[in-house]
Amino acid sequence: MIPATINITSVEQVGDYALRIVFDDGTAQTVDFKPFLSLSRHPDIRAYLEPACFAAYRIEYGELVWGDYDLCFPIADLYQNRLMSELALENAA
Repeated sequence: MIPATINITSVEQVGDYALRIVFDDGTAQTVDFKPFLSLSRHPDIRAYLEPACFAAYRIEYGELVWGDYDLCFPIADLYQNRLMSELALENAA
C-alpha cells in the first residue's frame, strides 16, 4: 500500500538507464527506465536515451525530474516500480 504522502529522498544511477530510488518511508526501488524511453515515439522523450541527458536527473520537491520537468513520473508509479503497464510491454514485444 502506498502511503498518503511520499517523497523521494535519494537517487543513485546504478545502470545505464536504471536508478535506485529511496523514498522517505525507507522503501527503495531500482527502476529501469530503458523500456519506457526506448518504446516512446516522442523525440523529446527519446532524447533521454542520450547517456548525458539521462544522467542529468535531480530531486526537486521530493520528485524525480529532468530538465524543466521535461521528464517526470508519478511518484506512485516509481514507488511501485511500474512505469508501463504489462499490456504495453507485451504489445511492444
